[in-house]
Amino acid sequence: MRRRAFLRAMAALAASGMLPRSPWRGAPAIAADGPYGPLGAADANGIMLPAGFSSREVARGGSVVGTTGYVWPSFPDGGATFRAPGGWIYVANSEQGAPAGGVSALRFARDGTVVDAYSICAGTARNCAGGATRWRTWLSCEEVAAGNVWECDPRGVEPATRRGALGTFQHEAVVVSRRDRRLYLTEDVPDGRLYRFTPTRWRDLSAGTLEVAIVSGEAVSWAVVPNPNPVIGVDTPTRSQVPTSTPFNGGEGITCRRDHVYFTTKGDNRVWDLDTRASRLTVLYDAALDPTMQLTGVDNVTGSRAGDLFVAEDGGNMELVMLTPDGVVAPLLRVVGQDGSELAGPAFDPSGRRLYVSSQRGGGAGITYEITGPFRRRA
Repeated sequence: MRRRAFLRAMAALAASGMLPRSPWRGAPAIAADGPYGPLGAADANGIMLPAGFSSREVARGGSVVGTTGYVWPSFPDGGATFRAPGGWIYVANSEQGAPAGGVSALRFARDGTVVDAYSICAGTARNCAGGATRWRTWLSCEEVAAGNVWECDPRGVEPATRRGALGTFQHEAVVVSRRDRRLYLTEDVPDGRLYRFTPTRWRDLSAGTLEVAIVSGEAVSWAVVPNPNPVIGVDTPTRSQVPTSTPFNGGEGITCRRDHVYFTTKGDNRVWDLDTRASRLTVLYDAALDPTMQLTGVDNVTGSRAGDLFVAEDGGNMELVMLTPDGVVAPLLRVVGQDGSELAGPAFDPSGRRLYVSSQRGGGAGITYEITGPFRRRA
């Protein structure tokens, strides 16, 4: 049976209930041809892209960025972009141990030229993923047992500030939902939890209420975390303070669109869809239900204006994989010749025409790329 016919048949079987389904009863997305067509041969950067797309290297770990004099840190991870006068800024974490971790920034002119590079947070540990706020700051998450969230100024003007109210645990990523004025956070341990934070005052993260998710079937409820800042080795860990809370197997990237929060779990290769209005959780993609296992090693995630999700692989085929609103799963790009690395930090520039992504250990210390091409504006 030809590949397309096989995939259509498997999709029909999944929809009819004849294939094993997730306990959350989420309809699985199925691998198929993506909206941009097949990947071509690898370019000079070792990146396979569809026709019409191209890549360029904008920063390399351990090397000076252009004429800025700033040395780009090793092991770039989560990232985001922000508007700036005359252009935009891309920020990226560094997943090095303390005190070498932190966050760096690239500033671009309107024509895409890199005009500056600098640090916006230093002295922290294993800054993994994070999330951009609606008030144009970057929340950088420490992936250690005593990890914190640091609020950073992409311009590098204001000093980074620890936001202890968001909890002390092995943070992975965070997203700010404008619809319900809350933050949602993932935890990267095999029995990690999904958290939400409600600020006492919107845009002020110095105080608020941290809660943990309790999932029953598809219904989601929330319970207050009694001690958001436990002393490691002394107090009960954050994830264990509410016995009825639901464990997730290695929480990774998280993003949102309207009333939906999407996050990934690497232990079971799933992409989840939390409907915050309906308080309902389903599985958007489950590799175990995909005959081709198109997406494995799920990690950082971002969304496009067209409603597509882009999931970076930590391992797998070193691909950045699209999940489209119509249920198609297909690679946008694949990096070759960089075994032992992972993709991280996918983020579109404010115009939606450029996509930034890093190969965390490419070249030994990491490479950050810019992808340009005919990205669709609407699904």
